Amino acid sequence: MTDHPRRSAWPPLLLAIALEVTATLSLRAAEGFTHPLWLIVVVIGYSGSLWLLSVVLDRGMAVGVAYGIWSAIGVVLTAVFGTVLFGELLGPVQIVGVGVIVIGVLLVELGSHTREAKEVTP
Repeated sequence: MTDHPRRSAWPPLLLAIALEVTATLSLRAAEGFTHPLWLIVVVIGYSGSLWLLSVVLDRGMAVGVAYGIWSAIGVVLTAVFGTVLFGELLGPVQIVGVGVIVIGVLLVELGSHTREAKEVTP
């Protein structure tokens, strides 16, 4: 009997992030309830994103790592696309904040690999 390799959690995580960002930007595009068709995209996007996040966890990624990456990258992409699509300006402090988020995600990811290596080493 052969062990099947565990499927990567990264593809569903990246898709979950894309759906979450799409849903959040659609929420902005809906302008309250004045454009209700965007709300359909919001519901589908958030529902799909949360379902995919559960797939990520089922594939073995730690909940703190998965949620940290999902939320942080979502914040960064939403801020960038909000600027591009809606003309929402980011001030210098906000830009530094986005940079800190990116550094935080990198540290969480690096820390998870360090911990995994220690758990495998006898």
